Amino acid sequence: MDLRPLALAVMVSAACGGHEAASAARHEARVFAGGIAPPAGTGTALENPFRGDRQSAAEGERTFGAMNCDGCHGGGAVGWVGPSLRDGRWRYGGSDADIFQSIYYGQARGMPAYGGLLPAGTIWKVVTYLQLLEPPANVPTQSWK
Repeated sequence: MDLRPLALAVMVSAACGGHEAASAARHEARVFAGGIAPPAGTGTALENPFRGDRQSAAEGERTFGAMNCDGCHGGGAVGWVGPSLRDGRWRYGGSDADIFQSIYYGQARGMPAYGGLLPAGTIWKVVTYLQLLEPPANVPTQSWK
Protein backbone atom coordinates (compact mmCIF):
# COMPACT_ATOMS: atom_id res chain seq x y z
CA MET A 1 0.00 0.00 0.00
CA ASP A 2 1.44 3.37 -1.09
CA LEU A 3 0.99 5.93 1.72
CA ARG A 4 2.58 8.85 -0.13
CA PRO A 5 -0.74 10.39 -1.31
CA LEU A 6 -2.09 10.17 2.23
CA ALA A 7 1.08 11.72 3.67
CA LEU A 8 0.91 14.51 1.08
CA ALA A 9 -2.73 15.19 1.97
CA VAL A 10 -1.87 15.34 5.69
CA MET A 11 1.02 17.76 5.03
CA VAL A 12 -1.13 20.05 2.84
CA SER A 13 -3.92 19.95 5.41
CA ALA A 14 -1.49 20.83 8.22
CA ALA A 15 0.01 23.68 6.20
CA CYS A 16 -3.43 25.11 5.42
CA GLY A 17 -4.53 24.61 9.00
CA GLY A 18 -1.59 26.68 10.22
CA HIS A 19 -2.55 29.49 7.86
CA GLU A 20 -6.18 29.36 8.96
CA ALA A 21 -5.16 29.42 12.62
CA ALA A 22 -3.12 32.57 12.10
CA SER A 23 -6.00 34.18 10.25
CA ALA A 24 -8.46 33.16 12.98
CA ALA A 25 -6.19 34.64 15.65
CA ARG A 26 -6.20 38.00 13.85
CA HIS A 27 -9.97 37.78 13.48
CA GLU A 28 -10.47 36.94 17.16
CA ALA A 29 -8.46 40.02 18.15
CA ARG A 30 -11.46 42.10 17.11
CA VAL A 31 -14.29 42.79 19.51
CA PHE A 32 -17.84 42.52 18.19
CA ALA A 33 -20.29 44.95 19.77
CA GLY A 34 -23.05 42.92 21.37
CA GLY A 35 -21.11 39.76 20.47
CA ILE A 36 -22.49 39.92 16.92
CA ALA A 37 -20.00 39.74 14.05
CA PRO A 38 -20.76 41.98 11.07
CA PRO A 39 -21.56 40.31 7.76
CA ALA A 40 -18.58 39.79 5.47
CA GLY A 41 -19.73 42.48 3.03
CA THR A 42 -21.46 45.73 3.78
CA GLY A 43 -23.91 45.31 0.94
CA THR A 44 -23.44 48.98 0.04
CA ALA A 45 -21.01 51.00 -1.98
CA LEU A 46 -18.50 52.83 0.19
CA GLU A 47 -19.85 56.25 -0.65
CA ASN A 48 -21.55 58.28 2.06
CA PRO A 49 -25.18 58.90 1.01
CA PHE A 50 -25.58 61.53 3.77
CA ARG A 51 -22.37 63.54 3.25
CA GLY A 52 -22.86 67.11 4.49
CA ASP A 53 -26.50 66.58 5.52
CA ARG A 54 -27.02 68.31 8.88
CA GLN A 55 -30.16 66.35 9.83
CA SER A 56 -28.34 63.05 9.24
CA ALA A 57 -25.39 64.38 11.26
CA ALA A 58 -27.76 65.15 14.16
CA GLU A 59 -29.07 61.57 13.97
CA GLY A 60 -25.46 60.36 13.89
CA GLU A 61 -24.69 62.41 16.99
CA ARG A 62 -27.60 60.78 18.83
CA THR A 63 -26.35 57.34 17.77
CA PHE A 64 -22.83 58.29 18.91
CA GLY A 65 -24.23 58.94 22.39
CA ALA A 66 -26.68 56.04 22.44
CA MET A 67 -24.04 53.49 21.45
CA ASN A 68 -21.68 54.86 24.13
CA CYS A 69 -19.05 55.94 21.61
CA ASP A 70 -18.42 58.89 23.89
CA GLY A 71 -17.45 56.40 26.62
CA CYS A 72 -14.14 55.92 24.79
CA HIS A 73 -13.90 58.90 22.45
CA GLY A 74 -15.17 61.50 24.94
CA GLY A 75 -18.11 63.87 24.72
CA GLY A 76 -18.05 65.68 21.40
CA ALA A 77 -15.50 63.08 20.18
CA VAL A 78 -12.58 65.07 21.64
CA GLY A 79 -10.81 61.92 22.80
CA TRP A 80 -10.45 60.16 26.10
CA VAL A 81 -9.49 56.48 26.35
CA GLY A 82 -9.95 56.28 22.59
CA PRO A 83 -8.46 58.85 20.23
CA SER A 84 -10.01 62.17 19.31
CA LEU A 85 -12.23 61.91 16.26
CA ARG A 86 -12.25 65.61 15.54
CA ASP A 87 -8.59 66.60 15.40
CA GLY A 88 -8.05 65.48 11.81
CA ARG A 89 -5.52 62.77 12.72
CA TRP A 90 -6.87 59.38 11.67
CA ARG A 91 -4.84 56.25 12.42
CA TYR A 92 -6.79 54.12 9.93
CA GLY A 93 -7.67 56.80 7.38
CA GLY A 94 -10.01 59.78 7.52
CA SER A 95 -12.07 59.39 4.36
CA ASP A 96 -15.76 58.62 4.74
CA ALA A 97 -15.12 55.07 3.52
CA ASP A 98 -12.21 54.56 5.95
CA ILE A 99 -14.24 55.76 8.93
CA PHE A 100 -17.20 53.61 7.88
CA GLN A 101 -14.93 50.55 7.67
CA SER A 102 -13.49 51.23 11.14
CA ILE A 103 -16.96 51.48 12.67
CA TYR A 104 -18.45 48.60 10.69
CA TYR A 105 -15.60 46.08 11.09
CA GLY A 106 -13.85 47.55 14.14
CA GLN A 107 -10.11 47.72 14.71
CA ALA A 108 -7.96 45.15 16.46
CA ARG A 109 -6.71 47.61 19.09
CA GLY A 110 -9.94 48.16 20.98
CA MET A 111 -12.48 49.57 18.50
CA PRO A 112 -15.51 47.24 18.53
CA ALA A 113 -17.16 46.25 15.25
CA TYR A 114 -20.66 47.71 15.12
CA GLY A 115 -21.65 46.26 11.73
CA GLY A 116 -23.43 43.36 13.42
CA LEU A 117 -25.61 45.73 15.47
CA LEU A 118 -26.14 48.85 13.37
CA PRO A 119 -27.45 49.08 9.82
CA ALA A 120 -25.10 50.62 7.26
CA GLY A 121 -27.29 53.76 6.98
CA THR A 122 -26.97 54.42 10.70
CA ILE A 123 -23.19 54.05 10.52
CA TRP A 124 -23.08 56.47 7.58
CA LYS A 125 -24.95 59.01 9.72
CA VAL A 126 -22.31 58.63 12.46
CA VAL A 127 -19.63 59.18 9.79
CA THR A 128 -21.50 62.30 8.65
CA TYR A 129 -21.59 63.59 12.23
CA LEU A 130 -17.87 63.01 12.70
CA GLN A 131 -16.95 64.64 9.38
CA LEU A 132 -18.93 67.79 10.26
CA LEU A 133 -17.18 68.29 13.63
CA GLU A 134 -14.95 71.35 13.77
CA PRO A 135 -11.36 70.60 14.81
CA PRO A 136 -10.22 72.26 18.04
CA ALA A 137 -8.26 75.51 17.81
CA ASN A 138 -5.24 73.88 19.47
CA VAL A 139 -4.53 70.29 18.57
CA PRO A 140 -2.27 68.71 21.20
CA THR A 141 1.00 67.41 19.87
CA GLN A 142 1.58 65.06 22.79
CA SER A 143 0.04 61.59 22.93
CA TRP A 144 -1.83 60.85 26.15
CA LYS A 145 -1.78 57.05 26.44
